Amino acid sequence: MASQDATDGSAPRRSSRISAQPKVETKSAPAAKKQVRKASTKRAAEGSDKDEEKNKKAKADEEPKVASDDNGGDQSTVQESVPNISPLDIGDLLPSITVKNEKGEDIDVASLAATNGVVFFLVPKADTPGCTTQACGFRDIWKEFTDLHFDVYGVSADTPAAQTKWQTKKELPYSLLSDPKRVFIGVLGAADGNKTKRSHFVFGAGGKLLDRKMPVKPVDSPRLAVEFIKSIA
Repeated sequence: MASQDATDGSAPRRSSRISAQPKVETKSAPAAKKQVRKASTKRAAEGSDKDEEKNKKAKADEEPKVASDDNGGDQSTVQESVPNISPLDIGDLLPSITVKNEKGEDIDVASLAATNGVVFFLVPKADTPGCTTQACGFRDIWKEFTDLHFDVYGVSADTPAAQTKWQTKKELPYSLLSDPKRVFIGVLGAADGNKTKRSHFVFGAGGKLLDRKMPVKPVDSPRLAVEFIKSIA
């Protein structure tokens, strides 16, 4: 019987374990290439997003910063480049520039010299020691200016709110002009980056620049201004 099985001409059986194994599907070359292209595109997109974020951050770092306020956050001065306007010389006329007074009202500085002469004294920052000395000096002899037909105005880059607080605190009888972008201050030649040079300017009735002192000491500014006006009266 054994020899008959050995010589049987039928084909040998395959192992059931081999036939039961799952078939492994292989992907064609085009499909594989397509997946590679998708992966490359995804990586490129991710890289582009990262570059865009970096550009946004760099742009934000370059934006001008808001100056801090030593008086509790009331200052809103922004460091901006002053317009490229040549500073006034002696004999030049007061230009038409709009600023705000301590009440927040729009004021055309050229109109201030329509009938009377005008003295503008400029301070770096309201309610600081040196600036208060200068402002109170003009306060104490303010009537001398008005008797000579000259009006007095304080000018700074402070907000109207900060100026009102200072005006009330020190009983200043004249108006204060707010020039946060230092446009008018720049035209007078007293802008120094994001700072204001202590100074004063005397304009005659009609708006012609007659005298200027820059820099000037806080205690000297009022006296020098009134003495000049008396010398031309």
